[in-house]
Amino acid sequence: MKGRFRLVVAAAVIFAVATLAACEPKAPSSPDSLTYSTDARAAYLEAMDVFEAQSWEEARLRFAEVKRLYAHSPYARLADLRLADIEFEQGKYTEATTAYRTFVRAHRSDDNVEYARYRIAKGAYLDIGDTFLLPPAEERDQGNAEEAYRELKAYDEQFPKSRYRADSGYMLAVVMQRLVRHELFVARYYLGDDRFEATIARIEYALARYPGSGLDAEALVLKGETLLKMHRRDAARAAFDVVAKQEGPFKLAAERFLAHLGAEPATPSEKGEKPGVEKAGLAPSDRTPPAAPESGAPSLKASP
Repeated sequence: MKGRFRLVVAAAVIFAVATLAACEPKAPSSPDSLTYSTDARAAYLEAMDVFEAQSWEEARLRFAEVKRLYAHSPYARLADLRLADIEFEQGKYTEATTAYRTFVRAHRSDDNVEYARYRIAKGAYLDIGDTFLLPPAEERDQGNAEEAYRELKAYDEQFPKSRYRADSGYMLAVVMQRLVRHELFVARYYLGDDRFEATIARIEYALARYPGSGLDAEALVLKGETLLKMHRRDAARAAFDVVAKQEGPFKLAAERFLAHLGAEPATPSEKGEKPGVEKAGLAPSDRTPPAAPESGAPSLKASP
């Protein structure tokens, strides 16, 4: 009986020791170990399974463990990116951007810098935020949109052949149109207030700052309309003429304005004036537009 009791006690002790050993944190293997890279890859892939299941907190712990145990392997750097991705996927774009920037600074020559920069730019784009509870996009402060514009433009310039170029190009076009529409909204406000010089300055700023937005024709028709109110018929004709020569929704409006003006030739003093950027002492990109109206300013109708 005593012998059987001793066997039971011994088995219980062995089981308890085995259980405690299994619960202890896994000891990091040496970088010199033959299985170090294999173990690192296996741990990373296990963490990825949890990540793809969107179990964010468990995935965070798994990737942190990969960094702790395999700090000298490439999988530690990949774990850094995935930790940033966890924040991004939860809509925490500020936290994600901080993590991506840290990765870029720490691993400037890493191939994944392109990915990190792309996610920074996309996070800025997604952080603009639009809901039906807010005023129309063009009437709101454009601080976040301007930040997204800078990030996307810098990304496209640094990685012109990026595999993410289609997405970044689309986002850049959307942001540019939003910013130009804001400038035209402000310009129309000034026009309605008979502040013609301020209207022209705002239009010129939009054309110079955001080239290729796709809204040049709308901006030029608004400019021509403003110039007419300033009794600068030849300059207005030049602006309308550019739009009338292109296909698009503002072609008819430009043609109607030209018909109203008649076919009189430009005066010698205005023959050299360009319809895009007004002659000035500063380069177009150096111009500072007038301050935007207060948020309560009324929205004016678009040009025909």
